[in-house]
Amino acid sequence: MMGRLRAMREPLKYVQGRDATLKFHEEMGYMGKRWLFVCSNSGYKACHDKIEKSFGELDDYRRYEVFGGISSKGEIAKMEEIVKADNIDTVVAVGGGSAVDTAKATAYYTGKHIVIVPTVAATDAPCTGLSVIYNDDHSFDKYLFYPTNPDAVMVDTTVIANAPVKFLIAGMGDALGTYFEGRASIRTESASLEGTGITRAGQALARLCYDTLKTYGKQAVEACKVHAVTPALEAICEANVYLSGVGADNVNCAAAHSFYNGVTSLGIKHADHGCCVALGTLVQLVLEGAPKEEFEEVQNFCLEVGLPVTLEEIGVTTPEQVEAIAKNACIPGETIHNLAGDVQPIELYDAIMQADAMGKIALGK
Repeated sequence: MMGRLRAMREPLKYVQGRDATLKFHEEMGYMGKRWLFVCSNSGYKACHDKIEKSFGELDDYRRYEVFGGISSKGEIAKMEEIVKADNIDTVVAVGGGSAVDTAKATAYYTGKHIVIVPTVAATDAPCTGLSVIYNDDHSFDKYLFYPTNPDAVMVDTTVIANAPVKFLIAGMGDALGTYFEGRASIRTESASLEGTGITRAGQALARLCYDTLKTYGKQAVEACKVHAVTPALEAICEANVYLSGVGADNVNCAAAHSFYNGVTSLGIKHADHGCCVALGTLVQLVLEGAPKEEFEEVQNFCLEVGLPVTLEEIGVTTPEQVEAIAKNACIPGETIHNLAGDVQPIELYDAIMQADAMGKIALGK
């Protein structure tokens, strides 16, 4: 019997910097002459003119599709038709998670190149080798795993600095889970998110992600508030998008992401992914019996950058809701089972209550 192979995956190319999209064609031109840009509304506004400028006098075919909504089967099918009809070489996502997931799936199903231009640093979706796909009624359909990660990712930090700061903060919440969830999955020799053994390189990126958040998080928040592109903002963009995405892909998730999935089952509208993952990280530390010093270090980071430390902050207010979260977070196949010891809903319920109680003390409630 062969042991599990260890593997490392990442985008082939990662480009980041001030006004990076002005060099879109210079960096990505090798991928073809016919381009489909799958844009969110805000992505189109933020990047269209700069991307167009990058083509200069070239007569490359460019089609911009502004789509409203989510990465649903219907949207993906619509974009696939355009790729075929217009003989597209490369699909480019310009926007947040929904545009990213839609474009990735479109490129995969049509066998085309894929470039990701994230316009917010709210999640680590741009660098990963999977998409979240929804049904047309907005209910969760599946995770779609790809054989490779995107061809290229381009982060224009001017665009990120001009997006609302709440996105950058949420991205730090998503990134906060990377190291702790990865550490837990390594302890149990779990497979990586991509189903292979975990490399030292993956572990190192996950650790660097957490160290970068602690070192630069607060400064980056203040920079973003005044739309300033500074070394701290650049560091956090890299942590949120690259270190977290490539880190998570090559380690795995554990309780923090399961906690988020549990929260989504309540149908609360304003509980966003990164904020739930941050609180879920604190819950995971309780489950692991982390010492006071480590719990407080992570909790203090959350307080410093404006991530939630209590249930009330994510809109959870009743014991019944917590019971539903705990039950749904522990269903078979959830990443919480990468933790040592098989976590039962009652154990998770109690850990959530303790994390919340500690959060209330920290907030002086």
